[in-house]
Amino acid sequence: MLKNIPLMVGLRYIRAKRRNQFISFVSGFSLLGMALGVLSLIVVMSVMNGFDREMKSRILKVVPHGFIDQPGGMQNWQAVADELSRVPDILAAAPYISGFALLGYRNNIEGVQFSGIDPVQQPKVSEVANSMMLGELSSLQAGQFNIVLGSLLARQLGVVTGDRVTLTLPEIRITPAGAYPRVKRFTVSGVFEVGAPVDQQLALIHLEDAARLLRYTGAQGLQVQGLQVKVPDIYRAAPILAEAQNRLGTDYRVRDWSQTQGSLFQAVKMEKLVIGVLLSIIIAVAAFNIVSSLVLMVADKRSDIAVLRTLGLTSRQVMGIFMVQGCGVGLIGVLSGALAGVLVALNISSIVAFFESLSGQVIFDPNVYFISQLPSELYWRDVTVICAVAIVLSFVATLYPAWRAGKVEPAEALRYE
Repeated sequence: MLKNIPLMVGLRYIRAKRRNQFISFVSGFSLLGMALGVLSLIVVMSVMNGFDREMKSRILKVVPHGFIDQPGGMQNWQAVADELSRVPDILAAAPYISGFALLGYRNNIEGVQFSGIDPVQQPKVSEVANSMMLGELSSLQAGQFNIVLGSLLARQLGVVTGDRVTLTLPEIRITPAGAYPRVKRFTVSGVFEVGAPVDQQLALIHLEDAARLLRYTGAQGLQVQGLQVKVPDIYRAAPILAEAQNRLGTDYRVRDWSQTQGSLFQAVKMEKLVIGVLLSIIIAVAAFNIVSSLVLMVADKRSDIAVLRTLGLTSRQVMGIFMVQGCGVGLIGVLSGALAGVLVALNISSIVAFFESLSGQVIFDPNVYFISQLPSELYWRDVTVICAVAIVLSFVATLYPAWRAGKVEPAEALRYE
């Protein structure tokens, strides 16, 4: 019976109406703050996970899952592709040549990454052919010097299909008239859109046109920079490509999508971490409120503590009463916040659409943003970590007030009663 007294009294203190309304206000405010902090963290983490998922799925529609290059160029790429076909989990391979240049039209100039591709082989490793807004990927024909642009890049340059743009390479050509950069005119034959940053920086040309521009020539025919590969699971791209390199040897260099696009996803990951830390301050403030409410509660219940001590309760049991009370308030706040956060995270798109219909405003204008609705991806791992951290903070917040309660001397507390 005595062992259950801290639990019984602590739970009764949570339910009881207090004479001091200010203490009730502080206690209720700490519970509300804990719930709001947990709710905010779960919703924001889910939205950040949703952005990360959308960026990966959209970028990897166009950007291949991996690259296999050979320093100095790959002469026998067909033989290398045949060898890769024997590697488990490599679904397809296609040749490519890439470079950087300035793309100009009239008075508009944009820096771009251009990629020379084979329009017949490319659909095996990329879905760009299914993302064409204007024209067809098959319009890239050898010797015609056609070019396919991302939608935002085409919009910034102000071009449509049929316009002729100027591609300027970062290379100087020496002529009798002086030194000039290498320049080539291309005809816009298509525009693609995937809803990702590649729409703003990627241009596609035919593989043979890129080989002429960058002087990828060989005695045995067309020479390429390397091969683009596709794997069934993007999260296993690194070990799959490592196995491919073991099969091909050290003369080849392999890179997966996390290396070529790693800076973007690392930025998203860092934003998620920073926002999570900042929003955790709400939980920390709620924990400080638990400290405040318990300190006031201890001061208000000094006579009750003295009576309990005279009835035989130990200092440790008195500490247990206020630890139960503080942890109970924190636990109620954490559970209610977690429940509300999970519900909001699972229905965030519907909630945003509802407020858009009420206000008549579009939060995510598709003409400005890559996405038209707020994405959300709920990870139960995040929910577990957030709740665990909040519960630990609630427990730590009870230690000092409970210790103060255990130090109350019965004689001193009852002297003026």
